[in-house]
Amino acid sequence: MNAPAAIDVAGSEPLIDTRLTVPGIRCAGCIAKIERGLDAVDGVAATRVNFSAKRVAVRHDPRIREDELVDRLRLLGFEAQALASNPLAQDDRESRTLLRALAVAGFGMMNIMLLSVSVWSGAGGVTRDLFHWLSALIAIPVIAYAGRPFFASAAMALRYRRTNMDVPISIGVILATGLSVHETLKGGEHAYFDSAVMLLFFLLAGRALDATMRNRTRAGIGALLGRMGRSAGVVQPDGSVARVEADALEPGMLMLVAAGEALAADGMVESGNGSIDNSMLTGESAPEAVFPGAIVHAGAINLLDPIRVRITATGSDTVIAEIARLMDEAGQSRSRYVRIADRASQLYAPAVHSLAALAFVSWMIAGAGWHQSLVIAIAVLIITCPCAMGLAVPAAQVVASGALIRKGLLVKDGSALERLAEVDAVVFDKTGTLTLGELRADVAGLDGEQQAIALALAQASRHPVSIGLARTLSERGVQPAEIIDIVEDSGRGVSGSFAGRNVALEKPRQASGKTAVDLRIDGAATSIGFADRMRVDAGAAVRRLQSLGLSATILSGDAELAVKDVASELGIPGRGGIDPAGKLAALDAMNAEGQRPLMVGDGLNDGPALAAAHASIAPGTASDASQQAADAVFIGERLMPVALAVQVARRTMAIVRQNFGFAIGYNVLAVPLALAGLVTPLVAAIAMSLSSLVVVGNSLRLARSAEDGA
Repeated sequence: MNAPAAIDVAGSEPLIDTRLTVPGIRCAGCIAKIERGLDAVDGVAATRVNFSAKRVAVRHDPRIREDELVDRLRLLGFEAQALASNPLAQDDRESRTLLRALAVAGFGMMNIMLLSVSVWSGAGGVTRDLFHWLSALIAIPVIAYAGRPFFASAAMALRYRRTNMDVPISIGVILATGLSVHETLKGGEHAYFDSAVMLLFFLLAGRALDATMRNRTRAGIGALLGRMGRSAGVVQPDGSVARVEADALEPGMLMLVAAGEALAADGMVESGNGSIDNSMLTGESAPEAVFPGAIVHAGAINLLDPIRVRITATGSDTVIAEIARLMDEAGQSRSRYVRIADRASQLYAPAVHSLAALAFVSWMIAGAGWHQSLVIAIAVLIITCPCAMGLAVPAAQVVASGALIRKGLLVKDGSALERLAEVDAVVFDKTGTLTLGELRADVAGLDGEQQAIALALAQASRHPVSIGLARTLSERGVQPAEIIDIVEDSGRGVSGSFAGRNVALEKPRQASGKTAVDLRIDGAATSIGFADRMRVDAGAAVRRLQSLGLSATILSGDAELAVKDVASELGIPGRGGIDPAGKLAALDAMNAEGQRPLMVGDGLNDGPALAAAHASIAPGTASDASQQAADAVFIGERLMPVALAVQVARRTMAIVRQNFGFAIGYNVLAVPLALAGLVTPLVAAIAMSLSSLVVVGNSLRLARSAEDGA
């Protein structure tokens, strides 16, 4: 198929962006080949590969058609197709395919290993032959089914005269299986079905985990957009109200937003006074008062009386949709990140299979015959089977993740431990992160009667401030006063009558950067201040992070004064009033300066920053989208798991390096023996298994790291 026509970018129309999904992206070599191949096309200004999403974004002259880009990728050896109309739509077919293959490989491996143990234990003659035939009957269909992801990828690569990691994997599995079948047919002593199936099982486990993590990332962005109202009540010209789906809304329409309803579009309040929960954008737990002329955004929740909103932006033009785009684009910065195992395997697998081919040819020339030569080549393949290399990273990650779970931190992606080990700065959100996001009232200035009156009034309202006041007083054992004629007015507060006196809990206001309300009894007002309760170990956690060499700062959407108070208490710098784009810009600046920041945040407004940071952690109380965007989630009221995660991650990567060192050292010693014909395939299989056990045993030492660092 012809390549796209050469087009000169200079003097052309404004560039456009095209996004394609490319399932065949497997490693760093694929990324480099795609970016170099497309960038070489005249008319293409920039190409960026998103490894985790397996997508390619191309900025190009509009005269280059989408199908021409697809053709170019096909010439490079990659099948591609246009991204779905909804780029956030979930497609978990790959995950399901890999999980099914993993289950089949696991089932086959366990059964074949049971049969192999009997052979290794000395079973001979008819019994050995029977076990080999039983192993063959299990292994051949298992390998044919479970190996499809590797065989199909390798076939595609070879079809376009290129190689990838799946080519040597497929060669090794097929040769081991073929020799095993030959040995079984002729009644030989050795068969190696167990090694072939075991190799597939470990490789599939890693690939299934990778696919699952990509789906979780996409789910996080979908959860963000899910906060938008799915429909809205639109006021018709005759004054009636009709429900309209969100995708049918248009600027200029007038929405009637009922109490408790999420806004389906951005707009300006045209009539009505009330209060909205806008924490997903600002991170501020306290509700915001709204009034005619106030700007409101899709996803915010109307807390009190109905309001009428004139729509100014819908769908992809809303602020919340922009945050979703920021999260998606920020995630692209990780596309160039190359995992340790990928880097090692890039050179490792081709070298090993070249050695096996060299062994076969050399022994044939030496006159050993094809059978003995092939047995020696298979021994080289088996003894250097990348099980130890493949386990070097995941074994350590699994043990470390399990230890951290017991300490209250869930690591969502094993590769996140590598990024956590590299961080040198930590950026905290305030509300819900350093603090618990629960408003607590300072009622020390109220006498017993005032507390009883305040509790009765607070219990009559579902306003977050009232809830916080009621919680504080109830925990102190206060009993509510008997107030009659209680009325809640969204513009004024809650009022009633107590013992012939007029009492009221007025609407919240801001005082010195903090939320406050006035309790008024017969005209006399007493102010009640509110504060967000700090996590009990926030100071200790920050000091632990600093002792690990991390600088710490606060970037929050909260009021500047409130942020300064918390920053002063912790002894670290802090800035308030920062919107999502501002946080993202701050993280990008840190990255540009060579820092590797860890972002710790909880609100939807933290989503882009969580995605852009080198590593990210969210509390268990965070929004669904933030939890999905983060690399890890900590549970409970303690902040110390964040510091512990960094400490354990560094220890994990030290163990990973030790594992790699052992795996490489093992091969340096074992390969010459196999090349010399001094190792039978059976001994090779045993040695390979022992090397894997050593790697696993070394990784188990990580279980103590979390205990020692707690």
